[in-house]
Amino acid sequence: MDTTFKTVKSSYITISELMLPSHTNFSGKIHGGYILSLLDQIAFACASKFSGNYCVTASVDTVNFLSPIEVGELVTMKASVNYVGRSSMIIGIRVEAENIQTGVVKHCNSSYFTMVAKDKDGKSIPVPGLIISNLEEVRRFSNCLKQIDLKKERDIHEEIFNYNSDEAIANLSKYNVLLEL
Repeated sequence: MDTTFKTVKSSYITISELMLPSHTNFSGKIHGGYILSLLDQIAFACASKFSGNYCVTASVDTVNFLSPIEVGELVTMKASVNYVGRSSMIIGIRVEAENIQTGVVKHCNSSYFTMVAKDKDGKSIPVPGLIISNLEEVRRFSNCLKQIDLKKERDIHEEIFNYNSDEAIANLSKYNVLLEL
């Protein structure tokens, strides 16, 4: 196992891009899919910079679109490694949009990507340990531990839950569904 450690700060990546009319959806706002593409790029850059290896996206854990982004705004994405496992890293990304005429900045998106370091043959390889230097980094690491636990709990639920039981089917009547089984 790799015994080297790196600081969270050593993983920092920031990118900025002016939002153009070609990036819009049908309502004239910046398309969420375009933002997702940028998020994946910065997650890759952050994980690769930290690990020193090629990395792949294992999962997109959370993407919260908080505020629409307008044409002409300067979007800045800030990424850092928040958690490391053996070969995986959770990358936290904050997206802000600045109106370049008024200087007003708004928080538009928060996202978390799980990235895995790979060797030249495509096998998972160990990543450096994480040096946690302040309470904000402790908070982020702890939130990732909770996120991992929730993922495991969801997977266990999926394995053991009986979707065919009379109780599970009857429970669906509380929701906006019409059963036609």
